[in-house]
Amino acid sequence: MGLLRSQVMAHGTLVLPDQDAKKYVDMIGKETAVQFEDMNARDAMMRRPYRKYVQRIEEMERILRFVFEEMGKLEGCEVKRNKISEFLKADADDVYKLDSLENELQSLYQTFVKIKDNNSKLVEECNQKMEQLMVAEAALSIFQDGEQAASTRKTSDEETFEASAKKPLIGKDDEGISRLGNLSGVLPKTDAARFERALWRASTGNVYAQFFPVEDKVIDPKTGAKVEKAVFVVYFQGGSGYLRGKIEKICHAVGANMCPWPGTAQQAQDECQKLKRVLEGQEKALAEATNYLQGEAKDLLAPHKANDSGNSKIEDWRLFCIKEKSIYAVLNLCEEHKTLLQVDVWYPKEDQKKIEALLAESNAGVQQPAKLWDKPVSKSVPPTYIRTNEYTEAFQDVINTYGIPKYQEANPALLTLVTFPFIFGMMYGDVGHGSMLLLTGLFLCWKAESIRFTMPAVFQARFMVLSMGIFATFAGFMYNDFFSLGLPIFDTRWVDLNGDGHYSPMNDVDIKNSYPEKRGPYPFGIDWMWEGASNELLYMNSLKMKLSVLFGVLQMIVGVLLRWSNAFHEKSMLDFICECLPMMVFMLCFFGWMDVMILYKWVHPVDTTPSIINSMICMAMGQEDKAPMWEGSVQLAQKLMLCTVLAVPVMLLPKPFVLLWQHNKAQEQKSKGDEETGSHGGGHGHGEEFEFGEVFIHQIIETIEYVLGTVSHTASYLRIWALSLAHQQLSQVFFDKTLKMGLTMPWPMNGIVIYLMFVAWFGITVGVLLGMDVLECFLHTLRLHWVEFQSKFYKSDGEKFMPYSVRTLLETAED
Repeated sequence: MGLLRSQVMAHGTLVLPDQDAKKYVDMIGKETAVQFEDMNARDAMMRRPYRKYVQRIEEMERILRFVFEEMGKLEGCEVKRNKISEFLKADADDVYKLDSLENELQSLYQTFVKIKDNNSKLVEECNQKMEQLMVAEAALSIFQDGEQAASTRKTSDEETFEASAKKPLIGKDDEGISRLGNLSGVLPKTDAARFERALWRASTGNVYAQFFPVEDKVIDPKTGAKVEKAVFVVYFQGGSGYLRGKIEKICHAVGANMCPWPGTAQQAQDECQKLKRVLEGQEKALAEATNYLQGEAKDLLAPHKANDSGNSKIEDWRLFCIKEKSIYAVLNLCEEHKTLLQVDVWYPKEDQKKIEALLAESNAGVQQPAKLWDKPVSKSVPPTYIRTNEYTEAFQDVINTYGIPKYQEANPALLTLVTFPFIFGMMYGDVGHGSMLLLTGLFLCWKAESIRFTMPAVFQARFMVLSMGIFATFAGFMYNDFFSLGLPIFDTRWVDLNGDGHYSPMNDVDIKNSYPEKRGPYPFGIDWMWEGASNELLYMNSLKMKLSVLFGVLQMIVGVLLRWSNAFHEKSMLDFICECLPMMVFMLCFFGWMDVMILYKWVHPVDTTPSIINSMICMAMGQEDKAPMWEGSVQLAQKLMLCTVLAVPVMLLPKPFVLLWQHNKAQEQKSKGDEETGSHGGGHGHGEEFEFGEVFIHQIIETIEYVLGTVSHTASYLRIWALSLAHQQLSQVFFDKTLKMGLTMPWPMNGIVIYLMFVAWFGITVGVLLGMDVLECFLHTLRLHWVEFQSKFYKSDGEKFMPYSVRTLLETAED
């Protein structure tokens, strides 16, 4: 019954001594289910007495995020997580303290910040030196190529050439006149072409740029990101002046890092050696800093000495901050009264003794004990609390996604536990595909703990997948469909006597099941001989369509019965007489009668087959049915149609007028009471205003919605038949176009083809029938429950019970 209706809730006031309030809230969050109300929300000042504690913990959380981020940059730093039970056990032993943890985090933060700043400077200097080294190496390669070319070149005046070759091209000659100027540096490789075009346009072709790509990606000292770089050197006429300034502006515009260009080969070689020594020292310093950080990280990654089997120490710190922050957030909801804190709470009525026992146990040796006082239920609607377990939680979440049940309203989750996988199975019925889905559900249940935190949505849905697999396999046996093939579980009752595809009953079979000495119809499900028959599709369409209507009408009748239960629970005879009864009469007398005819036709074989559609048309139009189901069925149908028509005005008219009469009677009693007490309020402003027009229009809408909705919803259940047919036909097409083609080929080609076709068939089956089709059937099943079923009784205007739970908070907290 806990799933059929929500738990009975109690409203009380919790009084806590301020010096021990944190201890009591911690205990309540771990052991009970209590929802706290905000006592300071009505206060204009919005007092939050424990705001400073929350701010301190937020600063600690900021430090932890910083440390996690820095540790993530180190190799081999894997944090042990998701051991909530171990943490709660250590927390119960007071392993962690807020003040001591705050001091430790501040010290750790200062250490990490200092090392990070030093590393940042070292990395920046190292990157700059690396770029200078790349420029010097590029210059050295140019000078070495030039000397090699000069030594091998032949001229008529060799001595004159050697003398001129030794003179520097860059810089000044013997008379002090500048020959060529240069600017060099490093820029992203992708900007080289754009940089060259900009130089050409700015100098009108009076500069020469040379580029040297760097093979490996290097770290940009400005951004810290690894990018592909290229060394450049720009030659221009004159050592300084207007042209040099324009080139420098272009270099800065493209984000180039400027580096000096050596004047000679010797200078370039000396610069390379010097930079390599500097880089070696800086890299050694960086390695030492990294080793120190890894040592600190190793200590943080190890479990606490008092919790050897628990999370990493830093993860426990994170969970501790989350828990402490939540406790102070709850205390901020309390109202201060000298040395006491007071807060209104909601809790399940059946848990009251447990809560009182926990408080009494914690009150031992305390001067000011905590107390729980009963309080009259406030004007606000109590929150809805429905107890769930690991199996029912997923189904309840499906219901809650549509809307939270109103307090003590009929909860459809209890029936959804069966109807949801059952309808899915009717759509997806196949022994092969259902078994694969069943195995998937079993695997998820087996690996539940390993996916609890890595894939929480899949973990929560594991039992739903298992249930859908079970019912899909069962429906597959009922349809006798195994990857589009029939399963010869029992002996068939049909035989092709002439070999022309026309099947007839066997001699020892009585298809009407009238003679006990003969065999009756196929004992379970559908006879496998129907697979491949010429009229198979016609027969299966008729069967599945009628099954869909039967189950759809049955589920809607159950929905109306749940509306009855709501009326009984609310003690509203007006709703029961003026809505529930005529709704049931309308449903049973028309659509229930249609189901009766379907079942009668199945269990009473006749020589001339009557038409159910024709009988329904004659019933609705008042025409004579010339092919009745049985003698007297036409007269019964006419009476049922009269009841169906009369049910509509009963739904429409009485309720608004009864409400108007009740309102007028209440107003008269209120006026008499005012006269006796001498009050002259005139009856204005007392209670909620009653508008008869709005009530009547609302009732018209409700009636039209139910009458037309019942017709459309019955047709909507035909999607069960449509999706089942689509699944069976897709399965047959995939089999015929893959495996069947290989089976019909001659040996030895059939072995190779079957192997290849099996891979294709399995891939299509997994991708389409186990992927897309499962999702499609799931969504259509969801729609049938949300709209066709729940609209008959479900208001979904409740407020969810949100108890303070430390475990739930830690399990759902983001990393």
